[in-house]
Amino acid sequence: MPTSRLEAFSDGVLAIIITIMVLELKVPEHADLAALRQTTGTALLTYLLSFVYIGIYWNNHHHMFQLVEKVSGGVLWANLHLLFWLSLFPLTTAWMDDTSYARTPVVVYGVNLLAAGLAWFLLQTTIIRAEGAASVLRQALGGDWKGKLSPGGYLLGIASAWLSVPLAMAFYVVVALAWLIPDRRFERAMRAIREASERPGGPPSSEG
Repeated sequence: MPTSRLEAFSDGVLAIIITIMVLELKVPEHADLAALRQTTGTALLTYLLSFVYIGIYWNNHHHMFQLVEKVSGGVLWANLHLLFWLSLFPLTTAWMDDTSYARTPVVVYGVNLLAAGLAWFLLQTTIIRAEGAASVLRQALGGDWKGKLSPGGYLLGIASAWLSVPLAMAFYVVVALAWLIPDRRFERAMRAIREASERPGGPPSSEG
């Protein structure tokens, strides 16, 4: 099964998630910056953080599926599992903002981040199992240190929320910033595939 339908569906869901989040922002009643600050408060910053996370998942999802040659039923369900947790971002983001960063909503937001991160790991694992030990994705991932450290950052944020909410938010922001650093693993893998396909007798480029 080709990856095109899965990618198109995922792109649509992520676009809807971003749209729902931005619709939660309130329009200022007056035409000045003070009104913007009073009306949106920290909502704009909260939206920005969640937007960055959704953008990170979209970016990595796009690049990852450039290396995927086939989609199994397990991959479809693992992808839906990831989209489920990402679809909760508008809810947990709005709750955190509406309660002015109360401890419990901040913890729940962290749990949402952690669940999405684990779902991403499960999706990668399912793809690799479907494609076998010679999976191009497996070779491209390498040690995947960011993927392994991210859940630890979310757990630290969740735990620290009971001591300091700003500290918890700092952990969530740091993990996001780590993923904003350009990750060239997938691009290098795609370049290697193209170069191999251009050599006589080389393997064909992967689908997607």
